[in-house]
Amino acid sequence: MEVENDIGQESPDLVTLCGILKVCELELVLLGKQGPKAHADSMASEQAIYFSGEVNFAFRGRFALPPGWCLFGYLHQTSQESWCHGTSLGSGMAFTVFPEGISEFVLSSGSRVTGVLVPQQRLVDKYLELNPHQPDVPTRAISLFTLSDDERARALRAKFDALRECVLHPSRDMVTPDIDMDGLIETHLVAALSVKPEDRPVCSRGRRTHYLAMQRAEEFMRRNLRRDIYITELCNAAGVSERALRYAFDDLLGVSPNRYLSMLRLCTACKNLTLSDASRRSVKSVALSCGLWDLSRFADHYRRVFGERPRDTLMRAPPFEAA
Repeated sequence: MEVENDIGQESPDLVTLCGILKVCELELVLLGKQGPKAHADSMASEQAIYFSGEVNFAFRGRFALPPGWCLFGYLHQTSQESWCHGTSLGSGMAFTVFPEGISEFVLSSGSRVTGVLVPQQRLVDKYLELNPHQPDVPTRAISLFTLSDDERARALRAKFDALRECVLHPSRDMVTPDIDMDGLIETHLVAALSVKPEDRPVCSRGRRTHYLAMQRAEEFMRRNLRRDIYITELCNAAGVSERALRYAFDDLLGVSPNRYLSMLRLCTACKNLTLSDASRRSVKSVALSCGLWDLSRFADHYRRVFGERPRDTLMRAPPFEAA
């Protein structure tokens, strides 16, 4: 599954990394020139799915939680380039995600995150225990918040630090993590509900405008990945000028629209090659389905990013997680 490298992290299979959440697929688009290097893992019990990881590459991520599941967690470390739905993230932030649409984010290189997926009803029941006279969970208030240095924040931070250690460095005789789930949920909710308004980040109007323009352009890319896509088409889809579109992509992704399109094609091809049956599909058919017409250039770019030829990926058996 993974190979140790010289910085002590690993080079995980992209599809295996995308399956770390178990109950839903994580879509990843690399934003740098190198392939993914990370130390990440997940564990499942009867009551929850736990994951933690440290990434040494920047990426754009998307996922949609299945009905009935929610996600909460903690950002041990990240930089100002990271964001969620356009809102800047920072080290020491906690988050809660409910199954409402697609969650979109960027994590910078060096980010460390730990999270838990649980049935949504467990979190709702615990909230009702804490607030019996308020039947509706304030999803916006607990969606993203910065932990201060008070007792409640320190208690939550300590629990996530312990969970991270448990997931990434499990003992040999531990099949599932020994976690007090009710206690973790309660500590998370208590910390979230005690946060001051200034510790709940907001997205500025300008940043929101950039995010929506980038989002519309990206959706156009995904719908038309098989064919040539021109910058004028992206501008029309986003409803902005070329200058505004380039500025939005640089602000949010750190790359130009054309560079992002190239990486979107490459990561989609990597995923399809990993999951394809070599007896039924060829490298050429996968490349063409992603709009990669120059096969020689594709092979060179693929090898530089992922460290192997496209055919090597195709011939390798799909990861167990994906199967």
